Amino acid sequence: MVFSRDIPSPASMFSSYASMMGYIMIIKPMINTIIPSPVQNFVFSYLKSFAGSRSSTLTLTIDQMSSMYIPDELYDAAQAYLSTKISPNSVRLIMARDPAEKKVKLYHSDGEVVSDVYNGIKLEWRFSANNKNNTMAEEYGQSYLGNFQRESLELSFDKKHRDLVVNSYIPYVESEANVINNNRRILNMHSYSHVTQTWQSVNFEHPSTFDTMAMNEDLKRSVIEDLDRFVGRKDFYKRVGKAWKRGYLLYGPPGTGKSSLVAAMANYLKFDIYDLQLASVQGDAHLRSLLLGTKNSSILLVEDIDCSVDLPTRLQPETETTLPLAAFQVSTPLTLSGLLNCIDGLWSSCGNERIIIFTTNNKEKLDPALLRPGRMDMHIYMGHCSFEGFKTLASNYLGLSDENDDTHPLYPDIKHLIDGQVLTPAQVAEELMKDEDADAALEGLVKVLKRKRSEPEKCDDESNMKKLKEGEKIIADAEEATLRELEVLTPAQVEEEELVDSQYAHVMPSLLSGPSLMAQSGFPGFYRGGRGIGPG
Repeated sequence: MVFSRDIPSPASMFSSYASMMGYIMIIKPMINTIIPSPVQNFVFSYLKSFAGSRSSTLTLTIDQMSSMYIPDELYDAAQAYLSTKISPNSVRLIMARDPAEKKVKLYHSDGEVVSDVYNGIKLEWRFSANNKNNTMAEEYGQSYLGNFQRESLELSFDKKHRDLVVNSYIPYVESEANVINNNRRILNMHSYSHVTQTWQSVNFEHPSTFDTMAMNEDLKRSVIEDLDRFVGRKDFYKRVGKAWKRGYLLYGPPGTGKSSLVAAMANYLKFDIYDLQLASVQGDAHLRSLLLGTKNSSILLVEDIDCSVDLPTRLQPETETTLPLAAFQVSTPLTLSGLLNCIDGLWSSCGNERIIIFTTNNKEKLDPALLRPGRMDMHIYMGHCSFEGFKTLASNYLGLSDENDDTHPLYPDIKHLIDGQVLTPAQVAEELMKDEDADAALEGLVKVLKRKRSEPEKCDDESNMKKLKEGEKIIADAEEATLRELEVLTPAQVEEEELVDSQYAHVMPSLLSGPSLMAQSGFPGFYRGGRGIGPG
């Protein structure tokens, strides 16, 4: 062979390798002893950066934990975004279930690579997980030891696109992650606990939506448009110098769907609900601490504000109240000014994208200071069930179409009977639930509507009969009293009575036959003294 003399023999190669490793084993301890570790790391990092500077690829690393050992929001957003980019060819994935989400989630495992394209730019994500048995002080400033798994995501792309990736692609990933998390997230209902002194939450699974609400269509549309306008105006609120919040007042008779509308708004916006019971608030300072414990993108609900607590105004003296659960301290009660400061004062700016909802059955009982714009921006009247609301309920409970007014032969009768303040949506829904057969359910509803319609007329007749009986009783009592007086009169007094009666004989028949006597307790214009009847 021509080249056999130029290639070293395996024995010589092995001998050279062994000699080199021997020198390294001798030199390495000397280097570690003479050169400090920080200097070594600096030299190695400099050589690595010098070698990598010739590469056109830039790699950004996103750690799972921030420098304060707090979960990094960007890492979580990237994980949610990449969970929708899982390739069918993936051979190893991580599966986890979050109690706050509906379904299990799949994540990439160590070493998995995901390719993405944004505005024609090719990007590559790589998941990395390293197990380290070291002190946390080296990385997070902690002083304890442990075996920790350090997770991170590496994003690689061409260097010339750095500004576009940082300023455009990363915000796009975060916005897409918010949409994904909202679709996955289970809403929570929060209430304050005196035992734990914190907000406690349960899963909020109320099925109410705007599609199932028995509301006027124009009112429903205006509420939806107002909500969309609110959540999309973050920059607008910042520009005009207002806190990013909005207040709604829901008022109307009981059973008209105020609580259902709150649930529909929460489901539409994917907002948690904080149910604030003002009776459990121990004072203005306690209210502030409760509101600071609420999250952004949430609804603060105060139901039946007119009867939940008596809010003293600035002109009323403050009284001391004892705390619940046999607490050993005394606090001043919640005041109206304290509530106003929290919903519209400086404290209202401690949070973003918040909605405040008050509900009441009696709007006129509320202090006007609570109702002005900036506190309750939109007043929504929830009235009795209209024909449009009935069609929605009939579609929900009986499966009938709500597009036409003649879906069922009884619809014209119901349309005529239900107009006005006859039944609330809750009462209509109760009637429709009594029978699964549409004909039977609607017939029962028609009977109830006719009975409700006849009740005012029946009440008027009964009122007139009651007044007539009261008038007859008054006349009978007056005649009886007259007879009793005549029995004890002397002959001279009897003669005087007869003289008086004859003088007013032409007046008495008209008084006795007049309708005004029926509703009064005595003869108008007359009084009875101890000895007879005379003009008053």
